[in-house]
Amino acid sequence: MREAFADYLAHNDRVEAIFVGTRRTDPHGGRLGSFQRTDGGWPGFMRVHPTMRNGTKVEIKSQRSRLIGGVLDIQFLRHLNIPYCELYDQGYTSLGGTTDTHPNPALQVVSPAGEPSYRPAHELEDEELERLGRDW
Repeated sequence: MREAFADYLAHNDRVEAIFVGTRRTDPHGGRLGSFQRTDGGWPGFMRVHPTMRNGTKVEIKSQRSRLIGGVLDIQFLRHLNIPYCELYDQGYTSLGGTTDTHPNPALQVVSPAGEPSYRPAHELEDEELERLGRDW
C-alpha cells in the first residue's frame, strides 16, 4: 500500500489529500480523526476519513456529507463526481483480497423466484455488521 501511494503521488504531485475508507470499527479506526496526516514512514498527505463518525457531519470544501450506518452517503460522492468502487453498489461493505471478500450477507435479499441479490452497501444500517462479507 505504501508503494502504491508513493507511486500515485509521484505521478500526481498536486494531490495533497486522499479519501481513505477507514471506518471507526476498523482495527485502530477508533483512534483516527476525520482528517489526519499520514504516519512516519508513509508518503506524506492528508488522509480524509469521511466514514469515521456515525451520526456526525464532515465538512469537505464547504460540502456536507451525511453519514448513514457509518457508510458515507453515496449520493454525496455522486453529487461531487467522486469516483468510488462499484462493488459497494453490489453489496460489498468491506473490501479485502480477491479470495476473502464477499457481498455482505446482511444486505442479501431473495426474489420471489428464490434468486439471491444484494442491496447496496449504503443501505446497511448497523455499522457493526460492515465486516460480515470478509473471511477471517
